[in-house]
Amino acid sequence: MFTEDILKQQSKVYLIGIKGTGVCALAELLHFANCDVSGSDIPEEFYTDAILKKLNIPFYTDIDPSRINKDISLVIHSAAYTAETNQELARAQELEIPIIKYTDALGELSKRFDSIGVCGVHGKTTTTAMCGVMMRAANLPAQVLVGSAVIDFDGMSTISLGNKYFIAETCEYREHFLSFHPKRIILTSVESDHQDYFPTYESIRDAFVRYCRNLPEGGQLFYCADDSGASEVANIIKNDNRNIELIPYGFTAKGDWQITSYHVDTGKAFFSVAGFSNDFELSIPGKHEALNAAVSLALTKELLKNENKKADDIIIDNIKSAFKNFKSTKRRSETIGIENDIIFMDDYGHHPTAIKTTLEGIKSFYPKRRLIVSFMSHTFTRTSYLLDDFANAFNDADIVFFHKIYASAREDYKGGVNGVSLYEKTQVVRNSAQKGETFYYEEFMDAFDPLCEILKPGDIFLTLGAGNNWPLGVKLLKHFEVKHD
Repeated sequence: MFTEDILKQQSKVYLIGIKGTGVCALAELLHFANCDVSGSDIPEEFYTDAILKKLNIPFYTDIDPSRINKDISLVIHSAAYTAETNQELARAQELEIPIIKYTDALGELSKRFDSIGVCGVHGKTTTTAMCGVMMRAANLPAQVLVGSAVIDFDGMSTISLGNKYFIAETCEYREHFLSFHPKRIILTSVESDHQDYFPTYESIRDAFVRYCRNLPEGGQLFYCADDSGASEVANIIKNDNRNIELIPYGFTAKGDWQITSYHVDTGKAFFSVAGFSNDFELSIPGKHEALNAAVSLALTKELLKNENKKADDIIIDNIKSAFKNFKSTKRRSETIGIENDIIFMDDYGHHPTAIKTTLEGIKSFYPKRRLIVSFMSHTFTRTSYLLDDFANAFNDADIVFFHKIYASAREDYKGGVNGVSLYEKTQVVRNSAQKGETFYYEEFMDAFDPLCEILKPGDIFLTLGAGNNWPLGVKLLKHFEVKHD
């Protein structure tokens, strides 16, 4: 179905749900492989619209089954669509055109390479992006697929440097990553999440175990020793006695990938790892970014060894420069602009652990600035299950604005928790700890006028969450641009 022939024949491939993060990234790789790529999706604009337009990949914002004809070699669709809900997919089925789900297509693609799957509840997007810039710095023949636009890839979600290795961000939700065929896995973190599908910690842990058991004999598992869930999965894999090489990394790791030092100085982070005599510099906030960097270094050194190469002085200099200039991906501690000495940032963090880590990192970089946050929680089930953890995650913010919960069509929630519940719970925690003001505005844009009065030179304003409140930061940035002019 998704075979070498399809790539060689410059085949016509139609993607349904083409603006989804993963599907768009796959469209990029197919485009670079000289396939004739097009697709359809909903009218709502996403960051992926810009990627598709930049590559001149045609896409439609309506559903029209007449577009599907026998000239199309393959139809790829996101998991959100079925033949029962999408007329284009039903038409392809009627014409007996080969059809494959996105995650299965990614899995089939992974069979063609020495593939590396990057997974974890937190950190997988930035880690995959860092691996991409490391591949480029070390001149390794890899293709890299990230579940977000990467600033260091000229705004694309992928980078193509050769055809030997394939590094891809792989998703645990509904166990989609089980379609992937890795020879190596990077495991950043395991904890309770996606409660609509994984009701307990044990259920999500066991999904990661099943994924790691996809590794062949002699495969490698890079895991974060600082994360109890990742370490637990690694220990289960060790007890399988399947000749899987376990490679720990982190501040508590033993061996070459222990982070031996980390400090922040004037908006820069400096860290070192045991396996290198050099210090490295990062321009993005948070100790968690040093963890992401350490495992990208570990993978790079392993692949260099696989190529019978060493990390010589030229490669080391390239790596140091790549880390120093790394700008990360869209919506990961992304600075969208600075105006009137106010830094406007946006971040996708939507789990209490990610929120806490993100805010700590930003505060460590900018200790003298007030940090003002607009947060929109994502999914009722996650908010309900982790309500106490959410309430304690905002201690490093000086002021927090909460909004309604960004719902998901995939969940069927019948409980009573909502945005007000989260606000009230957090307000109690913050008031008792004297952590600053907390506000609630059901619609995020209703906070615009109050924020215009609150924000002052020297502040940081951060839109946070997997919801759609990010336009608030964009509008505020434009407001202060005009006001400053």
